[in-house]
Amino acid sequence: MTSCAFAQQKDTIASTNQLDEVVISDSKFALPKEKSGKVIVKITAEDLKRRQGQTVATILSSVAGIEINGNQSRNGKDLGVYIRGGRNHQVLILIDGVPVTDASGISLSYDLRLLPVEQIESIEVMKGASSTLYGSGAAAGVINITLKKASKKAIAANAYLNVGTQTIANQENYSINDYSQGVALNGSAEKINYYASLNSTETTGISEAKSPNDAVLFEADRFSRVNSVVKIGFKPTAKLDLDFFANYDKIKSDFDAGSFADNDENSSASEQFRVGFSPKYKYKKGEFVINSSANLITRSIFNYGTMLDYKSRSVNADAFNKYEISPELFLVTGAQFQFHEMSNESPYEAIANELAKFNMIDPYVTAVYSSEFGLNLNLGARYNMHSKYGNNLVYNVNPSFSFPNLPLKLLVSYSTAFVAPSLYQLYSPYGDLNLSSEKDKTFELGFETTMIDKKLVLNALVFQREEENAIGFDLVSYKYFNVAGLNKVKGFETMISYALTAKINLNANYAFTELEKQSRVLNPKHKANAAVDLQATPRLAFNATYQFVSDRYFEYTTYPAPTFDPVLNSEILKDYQLINMNVRYELIKNRMNIFAAADNILDKDFVETRGFSTRGRNFKVGLNIKM
Repeated sequence: MTSCAFAQQKDTIASTNQLDEVVISDSKFALPKEKSGKVIVKITAEDLKRRQGQTVATILSSVAGIEINGNQSRNGKDLGVYIRGGRNHQVLILIDGVPVTDASGISLSYDLRLLPVEQIESIEVMKGASSTLYGSGAAAGVINITLKKASKKAIAANAYLNVGTQTIANQENYSINDYSQGVALNGSAEKINYYASLNSTETTGISEAKSPNDAVLFEADRFSRVNSVVKIGFKPTAKLDLDFFANYDKIKSDFDAGSFADNDENSSASEQFRVGFSPKYKYKKGEFVINSSANLITRSIFNYGTMLDYKSRSVNADAFNKYEISPELFLVTGAQFQFHEMSNESPYEAIANELAKFNMIDPYVTAVYSSEFGLNLNLGARYNMHSKYGNNLVYNVNPSFSFPNLPLKLLVSYSTAFVAPSLYQLYSPYGDLNLSSEKDKTFELGFETTMIDKKLVLNALVFQREEENAIGFDLVSYKYFNVAGLNKVKGFETMISYALTAKINLNANYAFTELEKQSRVLNPKHKANAAVDLQATPRLAFNATYQFVSDRYFEYTTYPAPTFDPVLNSEILKDYQLINMNVRYELIKNRMNIFAAADNILDKDFVETRGFSTRGRNFKVGLNIKM
């Protein structure tokens, strides 16, 4: 369970106050947490170790204000990423600071199913509009994933194997149906460092669609993934770093015909190739960085006897510079270029890449001021020049104040965002070329305090986001459209963490999110998480988590006989509660460890999405060997 906390506090699963820790997301450069006024949740390598056996989506879904729909279903279910009620197209995902997108995808977003958690070093989640630093798509938040880096040894390696069950509730079939294994090789030698990792995952056992009654058995749907990444760093001088990466992902997944509807033929397959180059140059008063990448994605979908082929290409180049004007003030200036194109072929329609493409060029500037008397100020602006949607200005104002003689910090934030429709929302059969761009405004107000010799940390925050021309999907016409008027989202988040002893940490968070119109679909109004971490001995550790997800409003379409005209229906999906546990033991210090995990221990039968299966009580064990 990950806590919601302000940036100066170690807001992670086992929370202890560490003011020397730094964050990256709100300035693109290392910044001490106590000098940041944004809500940044940092999930560290130690936190990920406590959640061994869980996916990236499940771990992120325990962060206050985040709901990732599909993470409770069978492994391989498509995912919906919501931050404070914002949908996929309003959430930007970065890997090592580089935006990751699928230009042919519905929301131009990254598929979290591609990434095994074993390759991740840490994750930062910054909530609120962040278009000033990160451009279109960062309206509700940014998820910044940092992959593991090279060891300081000349040669280091590790291998792991995880096996587990995949079963629904009230079905005591604990056969091994989930396999994940991988190896990594890394090291450093003089001016060169390297990291290479390979993962393979195979899962079956659960049907994607839920059977309408126990007498009808649906076929289990398979999911497989192969993921590899290679990173090479070269340091020719003390001031210059040259980093290269190449990444290959391939996933195959069966899927069904919809809610309560089995299909034993539908399947999808996708391949992704990503390459990138990131030089960094440090000088006396600053640092200059270029993050560049290119990706190619091919995807084929066999659905209802028809083959659909998609292909997309994206290019990103972001050059930015930090200049220290004084010890209290530094300036970040930069410019970002993005290009996206897609094509589609099927027996019924085709989209040529000469038609479905756009680009953006964005100059931006951010100033960060940190005073000695407690005032911190982050100001920024970006001028987005979109080849289809013209010029758009976004900005942010983010002051915070730490009282010198009180353990109290206050923050205020006002930020705007620009979200362009995706190529799919424009050019697909469900799209509309006349869609307007979405413009968002977010206001935040909060505080944090520490007590009992900094063992207890409490914070709370209220926010409101206004979406103009929000992009929705009409479930009757099956077309994307702009929601008339303002679409408002308001909410409250709070977190408390307490270091009960040196070996026991307690954490809890709660998020209230109230949404209007279509954005309320599948977003819980109330969500709470709690966790206890126990380091029983230097080698033995336990973790237990609790999650509550409230009722959710859901809309869906049916086509009743005899006319088969579309009818819009609504339903309230009932609340559910989950309890998970994890135990870890270090067999050989710094060499070999094992874990055992149990999810949904009470075997609760619940609904995450109407008509689709959810996992019941499941177990997983794993072994990790370092060499």
